[in-house]
Amino acid sequence: MKNEMNTAPADHRLFSKVAELIELARKKVSSAVNLTMVNTYFEIGRMIVEDEQQGKERAKYGKNVLKDLSKRLQAKFGKGFSEQNLRNMRQFFSVYSAGVSSIRQKASSELQIKGNQLAIIQQAPFSELNKFTLNWSHYLILMRIANPEERKFYEIEASLQNWSEPQLKRQYNSSLYERLALSRDKEAVMKLANQGHIIEKSTDILKNPLTLEFLGLEEKSSFSENDLEKAIISKLQHFLLELGKGFLFEARQKRFTFDEKHFFVDLVFYNRLLQCYVLIDLKTEELAHQDLGQMQMYVNYFDRFVKLAYEKPTIGILLCKKKTDALVELTLPKDSKIYASEYSLYLPDKQLLQHKLAEWVLEFENTAQR
Repeated sequence: MKNEMNTAPADHRLFSKVAELIELARKKVSSAVNLTMVNTYFEIGRMIVEDEQQGKERAKYGKNVLKDLSKRLQAKFGKGFSEQNLRNMRQFFSVYSAGVSSIRQKASSELQIKGNQLAIIQQAPFSELNKFTLNWSHYLILMRIANPEERKFYEIEASLQNWSEPQLKRQYNSSLYERLALSRDKEAVMKLANQGHIIEKSTDILKNPLTLEFLGLEEKSSFSENDLEKAIISKLQHFLLELGKGFLFEARQKRFTFDEKHFFVDLVFYNRLLQCYVLIDLKTEELAHQDLGQMQMYVNYFDRFVKLAYEKPTIGILLCKKKTDALVELTLPKDSKIYASEYSLYLPDKQLLQHKLAEWVLEFENTAQR
């Protein structure tokens, strides 16, 4: 009995290690299977498009061809090859093959590429040049985004942040790309499209407005700052996703004492990418200059008594119902790490934001040409 008791912990450790390895292997297999299916659907889309391009008569009867193909595939392989799914595969190829064509054209114009290397690029299957990293359900959403830069941004972020399909859909519906782009210059907007959301400085974490539709609070109803805070805490995972990359939650109603008086910060976060504290104060009314002064005091306290020597200056964010930019600029020094951001309890009008972004880009280009 004594020997059995001594070996039990060792047996448990062995079981845990083996179980962990098996789980990891299963995840890798599942991921490999998903990527294989994505590439397969892409190639099926290519075959359908090439078949339809054989001539006008072939294209004329394209609908019947897909219907017949669907019946035969379902008879042999079961569900998953409906006529609608085949149309999705065709659209998938049409959308993503454009990027491959540009790669091949660029390769042809690069003199430093040797003939045999160029031949490999020109003859390689489309799916090998397109490095797909997400599941088919993600691409069903992505391929319907018309703007190539916007589509690339969401693809990069979904892959890097391991977004689920609902998370990707929510970020797209909340106009994350437009909300980030409108607060950046043209060069930074291009970085969004090519690199995703990079966090390098304090302003990179800002979104305006911050979309809080997941709280379930009605725009017209009357609620207090305490109600808003409770709703955020109850949906903390959603709130962290909306805040963005690198945020860790530390405390709610963080108390500190100064000159025998107690003060409370509504929400305290830490951003591991910026290596600094991020303080958030909630305001359900229009922002006043006193609110900015109070946040300045909170930030000063954390900088002087809480943050460590290697950490960056504390950031303060006033999350408010309404703000006046002129008041914020006049109240705060130019080098301030305090920002005001409005919140919205419903998803923004995507077409309106897209129109604003198009106007902003056009205005920027006209200014640059002068």
